[in-house]
Amino acid sequence: MGFENEFACYEPLRRILDSPKVKALHNRLRVRKKEGQENDKELESNIIKKTDIPESVFLPDYVIAIDGSYQAAKAENGYPGAEFGYVTVAAVLIKVDLIRQFAKHEFIDPKKFRETEKASTIESVIPGCNIIIEGERSAKASMRKALFEELQSNVVFSEGETLLETYEALLKIKIDRDKKEGNTRKPRSPIEGIDKEMTYGLGEYKCPHTGQPLYSVDAMRLHELLNTGGTSGEMYGQVMSMFEKLWLVHILRAFEKRGWLPILQRVAFIMDGPLACFSTWSWLNKPIISELSRINELQKKISGKDLLIIGIEKSGTFYNHFEEIDTTVEGTSDKFPKQAAFLLSDGYIKRNVAFSEGSKHQYGEDIYFGRKLFYKTRTGYKVVPVIATFNEYQKDLSTVNPDQFPRLPDLMHLLDELVSSRYPNSVSPLVSAHAEASIPLNLGKRIFEDIAREIRDKSVLR
Repeated sequence: MGFENEFACYEPLRRILDSPKVKALHNRLRVRKKEGQENDKELESNIIKKTDIPESVFLPDYVIAIDGSYQAAKAENGYPGAEFGYVTVAAVLIKVDLIRQFAKHEFIDPKKFRETEKASTIESVIPGCNIIIEGERSAKASMRKALFEELQSNVVFSEGETLLETYEALLKIKIDRDKKEGNTRKPRSPIEGIDKEMTYGLGEYKCPHTGQPLYSVDAMRLHELLNTGGTSGEMYGQVMSMFEKLWLVHILRAFEKRGWLPILQRVAFIMDGPLACFSTWSWLNKPIISELSRINELQKKISGKDLLIIGIEKSGTFYNHFEEIDTTVEGTSDKFPKQAAFLLSDGYIKRNVAFSEGSKHQYGEDIYFGRKLFYKTRTGYKVVPVIATFNEYQKDLSTVNPDQFPRLPDLMHLLDELVSSRYPNSVSPLVSAHAEASIPLNLGKRIFEDIAREIRDKSVLR
């Protein structure tokens, strides 16, 4: 690390490029051949044009977009490096049917147009380095307790279950599956200073070895990401991502308990980022799959079709690869046809995007609850959606059939309508959700109860 106002010259860069070790490693690298070099037939055969599948005119009356944001902030408590993470997650409900009505008019009243969006935001403050709350012995113990209390205090519907109860329903699925499969492996106890296995439980309970408090959220092991000697950006990001996925399940369970499942056929869910659970809490992926599949089957008996749940990856290796296959050898873009989707298989992903050879597991098997595809809209914008899957056939990446991507025609039509002109690799509902999460103006507002009643009343009138 340099001193203040001291800048590196070009000599170190030249030395790196001329290094025999760097050159030797470069010569050993495996280089992926371009599609133009080997004429990848899979790329051609798995491109599905919108005209190749049954036409869809589906546009949901409502879109629920979920996005989160986090920021590390310094704390003045006398300890060096003390910080906490401010995490917000927003759910914005877009009244698409009302927007369609306004689109018919030449002039739109801005005040009325603002009524097409309603937002609800939850905020959480997560202790980080050198943050010790009253009654606790360390920063990690403080973080564990704070996370438990945050889930316990947040609820979307009044008199409904809390986010903690939603999480514990998923934890029960894991515990029951482990017993059924005979899986006795457990991570280390979060209690510092003892070398024992974690004791799973619900709510707050006592450690059988020390008598100190344990929490159901300890099973996610997010406290292990806390950096006791610096900033904990990774931990805050994972907490945010966990809240996003949990809120999705929370909303769906609330609709089920209130008898509002028929409403879901008129709603699309869009989330920022992949439909996946990463890091220490990746085990939550399988219980989420089980719960989404269960709710999907219940509502499918009513609607006759799967739920439409989409994640949008705005950057990363998949988006970069999409850019690559859309570019010709001469460097010009727009090689990929408009209003067409490229359905990704496990083999293609491992050969061209996330290299893997000899693995018995398909890509993302333990962390994703959806599968990816590429889609270029009618306006030429490139989008990388991840669409939720609900059964083993849909999840099987070894085969690529249009019916393995739930409601693919509806997805294409929806992306054509909602793609953002401001951010070509995203959709407009996510832009609204991100703005709300970044500057939360609607903290604690309970929008879903009123909106669900409104949708239900309209359904009765129809």
